[in-house]
Amino acid sequence: MWLLFRGACPLRILLPLCGEWMGRRGLPRSMAPGPPRRKYRKEALPALEVPVLPVTTTEIRQYLRSHGIPFQDGHSCFRAPSPFVASPEVKDQKGPTTSFTLFIDKTTGRFLCMTSLAEGSWEDFQASVEGQGDGVKDGFLLSEAPEAEDIEKVRRIWDRAIPLWELPDPKEAQLARVMFGLTKVTDDTLRRFSVRYLRSARSLVFPWYTPGGTGLRGLKLLGAEGQGDGVHYVETTIPWPGAYHNLFGLPLISHRDAEVVLTSRELGSMGLSQSTGLPTLALPRGTVCLPPALLPYLEQFRRVVFWLGDDLRSWEAAKLFARKLNPKRCSLVRPGNEQPRPLEALNRGLNLSRILRTALPAWHKSIVSFQQLREEVLGELSNVEQAAGVHWSRFPDLNRLLKGHRKGELTVFTGPTGSGKTTFISEYALDLCTQGVNTLWGSFEISNVRLARVMLTQFAVARLEEQLDKYEEWADRFEDLPLYFMTFHGQQSIRSVIDTMQHAVYVYDVCHVVMDNLQFMMGHEQLSTDRIAAQDYIVGAFRKFATDNSCHVTLVIHPRKEDDDKELQTASIFGSAKASQEADNVLILQDRKLVTGPGKRYLQVSKNRFDGDVGVFPLEFNKSSLTFSIPPKTKARLKKIKDDSGLVAKKSASSKKGAMTQNSETGLSQDFNPNQPDTSKPSR
Repeated sequence: MWLLFRGACPLRILLPLCGEWMGRRGLPRSMAPGPPRRKYRKEALPALEVPVLPVTTTEIRQYLRSHGIPFQDGHSCFRAPSPFVASPEVKDQKGPTTSFTLFIDKTTGRFLCMTSLAEGSWEDFQASVEGQGDGVKDGFLLSEAPEAEDIEKVRRIWDRAIPLWELPDPKEAQLARVMFGLTKVTDDTLRRFSVRYLRSARSLVFPWYTPGGTGLRGLKLLGAEGQGDGVHYVETTIPWPGAYHNLFGLPLISHRDAEVVLTSRELGSMGLSQSTGLPTLALPRGTVCLPPALLPYLEQFRRVVFWLGDDLRSWEAAKLFARKLNPKRCSLVRPGNEQPRPLEALNRGLNLSRILRTALPAWHKSIVSFQQLREEVLGELSNVEQAAGVHWSRFPDLNRLLKGHRKGELTVFTGPTGSGKTTFISEYALDLCTQGVNTLWGSFEISNVRLARVMLTQFAVARLEEQLDKYEEWADRFEDLPLYFMTFHGQQSIRSVIDTMQHAVYVYDVCHVVMDNLQFMMGHEQLSTDRIAAQDYIVGAFRKFATDNSCHVTLVIHPRKEDDDKELQTASIFGSAKASQEADNVLILQDRKLVTGPGKRYLQVSKNRFDGDVGVFPLEFNKSSLTFSIPPKTKARLKKIKDDSGLVAKKSASSKKGAMTQNSETGLSQDFNPNQPDTSKPSR
């Protein structure tokens, strides 16, 4: 059966991301594929050259009342009569579902009219109300229409795709069902959700319909690739993912439905709907992001249940999304062996309705007993590695000490001037970003262009200026990372910075913020002429932000002036002890200077609140790739090759003895000798 697909040619023009099956014959033994590989193009964060204060819920209420606009207070949006509906018949209709068709986001003030599809910012809405709708005539408030090229591509793919039950070869249809885990999903369910199959790309095709189901607006293609003993899913969206805001299954929702189950995958949404008969919707970006543009479509539901996945990251994403939708109406299905993903639960014959009844409320007024924390504690004990956070792939020694990168923590990073702090921390953050950790960079000391150039070089592990023909390829891959940059440069006020961070967390679901560095935010603070007091206030603001938003903040702070022959300590961090006290982790980039030449760099973990493990490990700078994780070819090896007299071997033995002596005093690994010179020099 595996040879059945060998003759089919991939549709490379339409589907550049859909790969060939990996060469294994027969069906894979494991049919529990991991999370799909998603490719996302991102909008840029707005440039805030002049700080713009965000609109508040109180200001929105006052504005609507002062202009005599009636409104209803919803879960995450205000509902009001739309000034953009041109038809008087619609305006005269009674009832909240027909007259209150304008939704205004309580957090950002952005609006969406369900009838005319007009949308825009809070300033656009004010201009339209005060200008009596002139903006609509000019068309700048209407939803951006899909590009003609995208519409043509969507129609071409949709016409070529056919339902699974219409495949001419039953063996081909059976193989497709097995590869996508659809053996227990009926043809009637596939027909109801309008799912098709594209034979030339071996992909399922999920449609995105315009509101009201009047026409196709986009497509998502889900391809399956053989990977070892399992299956790996690859997703492609048209239009590009940043503009793909499809709630899969929305045309099947009735205005009378009061409860909905949100899943992270379209396949799980279909299986859940078939098994329980409940309204289900699939989020367009899974556990990565819940775009605020989708919130108006979820306002009608009094209860929202999140069943996103079977791992701890899905659990954390569900709690984060529940904040946007009002936690009081949200419930979460806790991951576990007996509560897997919806499609897997269906294939295992589990009772999906019973699992939904065990969903835990996302909001507690107060913690009064261990009983309310019992299930979450069990979840962490059952998933020890996932509870430790996201692991670094480039820095295994960091995993050994810190165990992982966790949300809601504050990391303070310091090191001597010129030691390569920015270079290291950019690779540190890039490592996490490549694993799906949505990251926001605030670089006040160097420009974003220069920072992006360094990170792109680290991402490609090569000097692209020497191979410009590969720039477009690497730039496209780098653009797909969930990475955003603040547009600040130089001294900034902490209020403007925090406002921008709040915006990034709400709109882009950012869960890691890097601030380089704290000293550039101290000049604007007028709290006191005492710089120490100003720094304490800023550190406290970042600590509160990390805790309240479940977002990890990495804060770079310059050290005090120390003698070159002394190692930095936790007490060397500039300012009072508040920074080290508030921090969950303290990392120090040590740069030991030697009289005979360049020194040796190593990273010291001097504080770890998670489990207390501290220690150091060596770093070697690779100038060609601007990385610390990929060591260059050391000169010691070159000397050993050139010198045949045996003197080098004796010197190496002596050096090794010195390293072992140092190990007994400092606890370093046996390969590491901080006195050994490092001839490389990092860029800024």
